[in-house]
Amino acid sequence: MSDPRNPNDHHGPRFDAPVSHAQFAWGNQSVTQNQQNVGGHGAVAPGFEALAELVTELLRQLPQAGLADRDREDAEAAADEVLATITRPDAPEPGRVRRAVAALKGALAPVATGVVAGTAVGAQEWARAAIEGLTGLV
Repeated sequence: MSDPRNPNDHHGPRFDAPVSHAQFAWGNQSVTQNQQNVGGHGAVAPGFEALAELVTELLRQLPQAGLADRDREDAEAAADEVLATITRPDAPEPGRVRRAVAALKGALAPVATGVVAGTAVGAQEWARAAIEGLTGLV
């Protein structure tokens, strides 16, 4: 006998928590969906697409760098600030972009210089390449 407090409704997806930036196809034979999401931020300002791609890729790779939680969180916050700066509704201010990128490079510098102990193999080279890429874009 079914429990009326916990109904089984299989007529569609059910979410018991907030869901955002999701796409679903239900009952289709075939479907093609595309979605571009830059770290949960809005549209990238013209001219900053390469920076957004690099920072988004850095965020994706960051968990594999082997950083301590605090260092990883600092780098994630700095990367999010870069993305927030270049996805604002108004045109990004050059000084604000430079400061945000400098903060991200600063968060990656201890990894690049080998100061941070316990990083994953290859993390030092990865961080150096990331800093060089950021420097070339701003």
